[in-house]
Amino acid sequence: MDREQATDEVIRYAAIGDSFTEGIGDEGPEGPVGWADRVAARLADDHDLLYANFAVRGRRLDAVIDEQVPAALSLDPPPTMITFCAGGNDLLRPRFTPEQAAARVEEVVVRFRRAGVQVVLVSSADPSGGLPMGRLVRARGDHYARLIGDLAARQRVKFVDISHDLETARAQYWSADRLHLNSDGHRRVAALVLRGLGIDPDVEPSVAAPRRRGSTLSFTRRHFAPWVWRRVRGRSSGDGRQGKRVQWSRPGAVLGPGESSV
Repeated sequence: MDREQATDEVIRYAAIGDSFTEGIGDEGPEGPVGWADRVAARLADDHDLLYANFAVRGRRLDAVIDEQVPAALSLDPPPTMITFCAGGNDLLRPRFTPEQAAARVEEVVVRFRRAGVQVVLVSSADPSGGLPMGRLVRARGDHYARLIGDLAARQRVKFVDISHDLETARAQYWSADRLHLNSDGHRRVAALVLRGLGIDPDVEPSVAAPRRRGSTLSFTRRHFAPWVWRRVRGRSSGDGRQGKRVQWSRPGAVLGPGESSV
């Protein structure tokens, strides 16, 4: 959409998910920014926009559905558009079943559609290149993303498949913890989501400068071992947290001074 074609249409956009949607790895002056904030900022260029983001780091699919979906639908006035991305934390667990997860997502999509909300399903970026047992993670993620794509086609909702975007899987788009995208990664995802919505992101999805991953030993000590220890204790990085924008707000302050959305 050209800037000259901007409309007065009001969009009420709510983002639902885990750390990927919260924006971990893309730190701004007031905390995580992330692709959803960047999408909201770009939409606000052309529309009167209200924005909420319920995503919480560490949340598994059931918690996202049970906690965030009712909260989003209870907003007053209700959302006109929702992005939904969840399940990334589940597929790192040994008992993950993609078919069961996709069935739960489809139930949510039906619920949103009955409420008259435009649904945009987004698959998580693929972290497998930097993780132990990366082949298993990749196989699960690929299968899950395909199931989400299939249900999106059945339900006639938009689907943005980040999981199979080979560019985003490259090391230069990832933070040192190898689980979360960095700012370049979130900018790329924002551009891909905007294109999925039929909106010009103003620039092509970024091509980050080549970068090699840090040493495996450093990664294991600083990031992977603490992650495993939290799992053993039944803890999550999101314990005690709520979404960063649980009421309607204007997205104007989500980016740093002079920074573009992508």
